[in-house]
Amino acid sequence: MIAPSTPVPISFGIPAGIAPDIPNGTRPRFHLVSLGCAKNTVDSESMAALLARDGFEAEQEAIRADVLIVNTCGFIAPARDESLRHLRQLAAAKRPGQLLIAAGCLTQRYGAEVTRQVPGIDGLLGTRRWMDIVELVRQLRRGQAPAPRYDLPPAATVGRDERGVLRAAVHGASAYLKIADGCRRPCTFCAIPAIKGTAVSRPLPTLVDEVRELERRGVREVILIAQDTTDYGHDLGMRDGLATLLQGLLEAAPTIDWFRVLYAYPGAVTERLIELLASQARLLPYLDMPLQHADPAVLRRMRRPANMPAVMRTLERVRAARPGLALRTTFIVGFPGETESEFKTLMDFIDEMRFDRVGVFPFSFEPGTTSEPLGDSVPSEVKEDRRRRLMERQQQISLEVNQAQVGRVLPVLIEGHDGGLSVGRSYRDAPEIDGLVIVEGEIPAGELVPVRINGAMAYDLTGSVALEPATVITVGAPSH
Repeated sequence: MIAPSTPVPISFGIPAGIAPDIPNGTRPRFHLVSLGCAKNTVDSESMAALLARDGFEAEQEAIRADVLIVNTCGFIAPARDESLRHLRQLAAAKRPGQLLIAAGCLTQRYGAEVTRQVPGIDGLLGTRRWMDIVELVRQLRRGQAPAPRYDLPPAATVGRDERGVLRAAVHGASAYLKIADGCRRPCTFCAIPAIKGTAVSRPLPTLVDEVRELERRGVREVILIAQDTTDYGHDLGMRDGLATLLQGLLEAAPTIDWFRVLYAYPGAVTERLIELLASQARLLPYLDMPLQHADPAVLRRMRRPANMPAVMRTLERVRAARPGLALRTTFIVGFPGETESEFKTLMDFIDEMRFDRVGVFPFSFEPGTTSEPLGDSVPSEVKEDRRRRLMERQQQISLEVNQAQVGRVLPVLIEGHDGGLSVGRSYRDAPEIDGLVIVEGEIPAGELVPVRINGAMAYDLTGSVALEPATVITVGAPSH
């Protein structure tokens, strides 16, 4: 399933031109809407931190803010439409003196088009110029008209001037930590290299300092994110960079309970990484490896790793090294030229592999990608039918996998409670994209508690707090 965008709540009920009652002498305010993935969320929180350092105060209601910022997503057409809708709503409700800034992926790739479609935008900021937000706001408030800032800087300078802000998004007891940006993989369907440029890793010492800061703040789960986490350190001349980084982070923050890794690339999960997964209990038995398809011919058209026997051997090695491993992947259906036979290969593959979690997306034709010459040959109704069939098959598999959890005691990180029930996640669940565990009783958010599972649905589990506290430490720990 698609992780939902999570914009800050905004109100559009006040007519344009009516200024709210803001007392003289108060701090200037900014209202920031963050759309798209967790990587975007990290950039949004970094911009917010820079503005706060410059004297600004965050404002939940758009009409009360002095500066409006939308950190857009431009990955596929539905995301672009959502970004444009938010920009148009804010532009239509702007009061005199308010500034509207469009930032992020949509601006990076379609900056001129955005300003043409949304009159009222005062400034532009590209994906790798988030650190210029204060300078841009200052120029706009002085009445200057800065040049659009959506050009990519030279790769050698990207990520090296981050103004000293924490490059993480903290939500409750969990935090996304961005370890790199951009991508150097040749996938034909993907616009990320055109939007963000090649992969650039953040320095290991900086990441070590940041995970120590997250530990100081009481974070219990750190989620490593990048377009391709397994490519970390390649541009820094590192071998097995992700394993080296994980080892350093585990040693630097001994009281952080969980480390989770998202977005591993097929063929890039090394033996050293598997050994680390097998020997470190705090490195969660969870692997997110977006495979995109299972038919070799489709994968070759996608320019993705097409040696499926090798991919399956890797997954089997990881499962053997870490019993209880939760496997997540994503697939694209309706890629140009996909036949019913090729789709059946994918259906048979999920039957064989029995993934814990699967996301399925219909192919989105993106001009400017290397798949553009292939066109968009699969009708939309066929794409939707294949998406539905694959998800229905996976829902049954997910239900059976979840039913196997009944009777187990799992550690659950509580995220909130209401009406006598608490909601949390087990090690099997990444935030926003996976399932939840519904627990009897009201438990404080941020607590990590042992829960005996007593019920299972296709995506979620139910349970009650168990009496075996030691299970929180040992459940999911590797066998030796």
